[in-house]
Amino acid sequence: MTQRPRSTYRLQIRAGFTLDDAAAVTEYLADLGVSWAYLSPLLAAVPGSDHGYDVVDHSRVDDARGGPEGLERFAAAARAAGLGILVDIVPNHVGVAIPRANLWWWDMLRLGAASRHAVAFDVDKRVAEGRVRLPILGSTPTEALAAGEIVIDTTPADDAPDGTLSYFDHVLPLAPGTGALADDLPALLDAQHYELRFWEDQNTDLDYRRFFAVSELAGIRVELPDVFDESHREIARWITDGLADGLRVDHPDGLAHPGDYLEHLADVTGAAYTLVEKILEPGEELPSWWRTDGTTGYDALVEIDRVLIDQNGVDELDALDAHLRAETGLPAAQSWHDLILTTKRKIADELLQSEIRRLVRALPFGIVGAEDALTEIVASFPVYRAYLPAGREHLQHAIDDAARRRPDLAESIAELAPLLFDTTLEVAERFPQVTGAVMAKGVEDTAFYRFTRLGTLTEVGGDPSIGSISVDAFHDAQRSRLASWPHSMTTLSTHDTKRSEDVRARLSVLAEVPERWSETLTELRAVASTGHGPLDALLWQAAVGAWPISTERLTAYGLKAAREAAEATGWQHPDAAFEKGVTAIAEAANGPAREIVERFVAEIVTPGRINSLSAKLLQLAAPGVPDVYQGTELWDHSLVDPDNRRPVDFAERAALLRLLDEDAAQGILPPIDDSGLAKMLITSRTLRLRRDHADLFDRYRAAGVAGEASDHAIAMDRGGVIAVATRLPVGLARRGGWGDTVLMHRDLPSVDVLTGRKIDGGPVRLTDLLDTYPVALLVEDR
Repeated sequence: MTQRPRSTYRLQIRAGFTLDDAAAVTEYLADLGVSWAYLSPLLAAVPGSDHGYDVVDHSRVDDARGGPEGLERFAAAARAAGLGILVDIVPNHVGVAIPRANLWWWDMLRLGAASRHAVAFDVDKRVAEGRVRLPILGSTPTEALAAGEIVIDTTPADDAPDGTLSYFDHVLPLAPGTGALADDLPALLDAQHYELRFWEDQNTDLDYRRFFAVSELAGIRVELPDVFDESHREIARWITDGLADGLRVDHPDGLAHPGDYLEHLADVTGAAYTLVEKILEPGEELPSWWRTDGTTGYDALVEIDRVLIDQNGVDELDALDAHLRAETGLPAAQSWHDLILTTKRKIADELLQSEIRRLVRALPFGIVGAEDALTEIVASFPVYRAYLPAGREHLQHAIDDAARRRPDLAESIAELAPLLFDTTLEVAERFPQVTGAVMAKGVEDTAFYRFTRLGTLTEVGGDPSIGSISVDAFHDAQRSRLASWPHSMTTLSTHDTKRSEDVRARLSVLAEVPERWSETLTELRAVASTGHGPLDALLWQAAVGAWPISTERLTAYGLKAAREAAEATGWQHPDAAFEKGVTAIAEAANGPAREIVERFVAEIVTPGRINSLSAKLLQLAAPGVPDVYQGTELWDHSLVDPDNRRPVDFAERAALLRLLDEDAAQGILPPIDDSGLAKMLITSRTLRLRRDHADLFDRYRAAGVAGEASDHAIAMDRGGVIAVATRLPVGLARRGGWGDTVLMHRDLPSVDVLTGRKIDGGPVRLTDLLDTYPVALLVEDR
């Protein structure tokens, strides 16, 4: 029988926190109440990689992360602590930033089609005579040669018998027999199995599949049995040898056939617990036929965030955004739907034009205007991708929408339509891989940084046009998860979230005090501004949401945000003059604007913490498998990566947990203060209860709340446990508190496991139940 976790705890394994370091915290995780440890990718990655998603060798655990012996020691420590093990794997792509580090890539570059590894890479043989285009030059090849930037070394090496070619830090192998051409460099370059190209050609003329727009991550063809077997042999061994119990699959939407891949994975792992990193748009469901236990939890994150947001305030923040745009001379804001059409079209026209052009080359016959028409259809695609024959309605929607918006392309679109539905054609197989990449880059990495009125809304998996959901809608979503995907992960923070859960919880308060935020933002912009009102709003939200934050961290976030938005600056062509305004805001936050920032943070910090504690309890007690991202059992005010991958002080956390337990034994409860102990209390008590008494969490019903302030409570009955959380705390305070509001409780005594307080049977006044914390976790005394 497949083992499944009751909760997980994500650990980022890297050179600075190896598998042996992780082994040292297993007892702490067990004490916290965690069921399984959840590890970031472990296979050998590009040297110096801090995340591990750029695998270079599928046959071994990364030495920098502890190596195979480190994994053995970690597994032993985890088992001794009673923990299961979940490991993140990366089937879609490999790292090629340092070619020599990747045997498969290096061998293909040296031998071309004669390499046994060439088949693993998705290279378009229809261009460049089958040569792999490498966009690494800062100029044209002719200019690089003339400048003496390309250096040939014919000294034989074990992996390069004919020598190497170097371009600054880039080192490439010479093809067999070509070292003799060292006196004729143009001829030597022409004789290689790769073609050196200007770096911007990656946007338009790349000939190999990659991860999104990252040319240093080359896609591999795991749909081929030999490639799957070679890239998964070590992974399968982890399961069969008891070194891991389950797998988290990174970016399955990049694969040609995700469903088939999951079937094959289940076969070689004995149907081990498996999760997929899948973004679901509103109303979209995870394919029911996939052999998976669920998603990595962004759908749950969005539900929890939205139920804690005031829709009326979101409307006022929309008005503030319109004012900022008008004030700074920007065009009126587009609707969310129109905005993402714009940004997706921009991505398809620019960063991912190479992928669109490959679709054109894959057409069985020429179609006038095919590139423009395909780009419109891709931009109109409403979800990440279809899995034909399932998802035909999404493809039809995109075709119809593109034809409606571009009647000048209607004839071309009509010719393309049957080809995109025909799964026997290459273009139909590749099209879904492209729509997913364009969605990710156009929405998460562009539009999210342009739609700035409330940062909480622009989180992975979220649709910012939905500002809030009702308590009833929240309950419906939880019932659906329990019925359909009871072992799906739920999350609040990950290594990929744009903001940590506590930053979002604090920023959600802005929707309860939009007028105060407007006044404060005006003050802040008077101190420092980029001249772009909506971007100013984003950056100053980052400052107050993550406060206290260093100038260095805020600068790094600000530059990333501005470049991702790609309105006034960008990654490929940064505008140094504009970016001075970004830096000025970061410097002002800890300088002349500090008093304004601290005054406003003081106003919102308490309701922000109430939101944080409510969100944490809802996540931990609701259906699914809750994950705790490393360090977030205390307050964590991190921004987008790499900020959210900073080191975690586990020794401090272990000491605080011991203190917490010692105090609790004496009836001493932690206050809601800067220490974060209140959050650790809620995290540990709920995790322990789920681990030790899973039978108490076997159902889901909305628990009844009645009274004048009932809209401010969310209560769920999990079978033997009732969780109660507060929502919209500013509004609750304005109305004078809970008043006569009661939790409709069975006529059985209970214990609040957070406070140890005994609760009599029958209705419970929330003003009494929630007088210590804004949340409660009741276990009936049967």
